[in-house]
Amino acid sequence: MKYTWGAAEEQDEIGVATGVARTAVGGDVLSVEVSVVDGKGDLTLTGSLGDVMKESAQAALSYARARSHSFKLPPKVFEENNIHIHVPSGAVPKDGPSAGVTLATALVSALGRLPVRKDVAMTGEVTLRGRVLEVGGIKEKVLAAHRAGIKTFVLPKKNNRDLEDVPSQVRRTLNFVPVENMDEVLAVALLPAMRAEG
Repeated sequence: MKYTWGAAEEQDEIGVATGVARTAVGGDVLSVEVSVVDGKGDLTLTGSLGDVMKESAQAALSYARARSHSFKLPPKVFEENNIHIHVPSGAVPKDGPSAGVTLATALVSALGRLPVRKDVAMTGEVTLRGRVLEVGGIKEKVLAAHRAGIKTFVLPKKNNRDLEDVPSQVRRTLNFVPVENMDEVLAVALLPAMRAEG
C-alpha cells in the first residue's frame, strides 16, 4: 500500500482546523471538521476515533460551552443545534491525547462562523478550563507540518524544549507559537468574521 502524506488546507475555512499526529510511519497532518446544523443539542463523532480522542472532543465541547459568552455565541446555540465532529483520512484509526486544541479550534470556528487560517497547524490537549497541556511526538509532528506546507505551528509552552530535536533547517522555516491556554491558540488560528464572507 502506498502511503500518502497529508497537505495543508487550500483555503481558510470555517469549522476546519489542522492538527498533527504521531503515526506508525512518523507524523502526519489531519483535518478536523465541525458542522453545526439545526437540532436538539446532539453531538456526533465520526472518523475512526479512539476513546481518548472522543474524550478530547467532549472536553472541547464543554470548554466552548463554558466560554460561549466570551465568544459572543447565541444563548441557546448548544440546545438548538446538533454538532457533528469528523476527522477524515479514511478508516485510519486515530487516537491519542493531542487533538484537544484542534477540536476546540474547529468547534469555536464553526459556532462563531470564524474562518481558521489554512497555514496553521496545532497540537496539544485542552482542559475544561482551556489550559493547553503538553503532548508527545513533537519532532514527528513538526516534520509532518513542514512537509505539508504549514507556516505556523502552535504547541504547548512546555513542549518548547522538544524543538531542540527538530533539525535546524526545518525550525527556520516555521513560526512556532508556544501557548498556555486556548485564548492564545484562537488568537493565532482564527481570522476575523469579515474574512468569512469573502
